[in-house]
Amino acid sequence: MNVIGSRPDGWWRDLDAAVVRLARELAAWQAAGGDDVTVVFDGRPPPALAGLDLGPLVVAFAGRGRAADDEIVRRVGIDPDPGSVRVVTSDRPLAERVRAAGAGEVVGAGRFRRLLDAAP
Repeated sequence: MNVIGSRPDGWWRDLDAAVVRLARELAAWQAAGGDDVTVVFDGRPPPALAGLDLGPLVVAFAGRGRAADDEIVRRVGIDPDPGSVRVVTSDRPLAERVRAAGAGEVVGAGRFRRLLDAAP
């Protein structure tokens, strides 16, 4: 959600569309760069996400509230090589939690948004 919120493009008027848009952007970025990407959202999957070909992009939904934060920390903690994991967030408490779980890098949402926007 930090990445979606990093650009004031009216995403708040249609959150489902913003989630689908970001998933598509991440899938294209992954295809161009070859990095494994997992995105974790709060809430439920938007209906428009069903049936989309997002390649190997992993899209997870963790429920309401700050459940996505907990799921991200959990995934870092169970990764066989957490030092290779890059977490994108501008949430300071989440950044501290994933670093404590062994994440190798934390990147701010604005910086990552610029990388996505610069991708072919």
